[in-house]
Amino acid sequence: MSTGRTARERVRAELVREITEIARRQLATEGAAGLSLRAVAREMGMVSSAIYRYFPSRDDLLTALIIDGYNAVGEAVERADAKALADAKTGADAEAGYAGRWLAVCRAVREWALAHPHEYALLYGSPVPGYKAPEDTIAAAVRDTLVMSRIVSEAHAAGALDPAGPCPPAPPAIAEDMARARAMLPLDVPDDVIARAFTAWAALYGTVSFELFGQYNNVIEERAAYFDHTAALLGRLIGLQP
Repeated sequence: MSTGRTARERVRAELVREITEIARRQLATEGAAGLSLRAVAREMGMVSSAIYRYFPSRDDLLTALIIDGYNAVGEAVERADAKALADAKTGADAEAGYAGRWLAVCRAVREWALAHPHEYALLYGSPVPGYKAPEDTIAAAVRDTLVMSRIVSEAHAAGALDPAGPCPPAPPAIAEDMARARAMLPLDVPDDVIARAFTAWAALYGTVSFELFGQYNNVIEERAAYFDHTAALLGRLIGLQP
């Protein structure tokens, strides 16, 4: 009884995997706005009606791709932070500390983006016309942010935050926004630190996007070195000590 059910589940999982793989290839050639369930069905040799049993609409398929993408970025960041922690404990990189963990997770974001440019564009590029991401995407979308939040909170708890230069205090007008962020993320830190961290996160993804979307062409050629320098500057903005 369970054998038949398990077999059906395996077949369904394999078909879903194949559908999403073809859809990712479509992202590269047609862009997210051009994603078509009918085109996916044709490539699979399925009738159009059959594919709707797996993804009732194009938006459902987009949501699956978005969740997969966010989870992949999150896993890359989690692995990078775990390795940085392990290296510090074994003495392989004992001086890295919080700034080293920050640099490791920033590099993980960039490396994933360069390896998966079309999926990165789906997550962080222009919004897809007519598509509104459902709440199902939130848990996956914050995986990388949770890791970065832990680094900042642990550094603050250890008394290891000291921003480079004087920073203006967070204005009272954004106090509610900072409280919302504190409730969503493991950020047991003052409003000023949250504001600096959010600025650093936005700049991190902006730097990756500039590289990926060609904004540095004919200007910055040593991009890995430039990225590391930028990530270090952003870490200092937060207050992470090298």
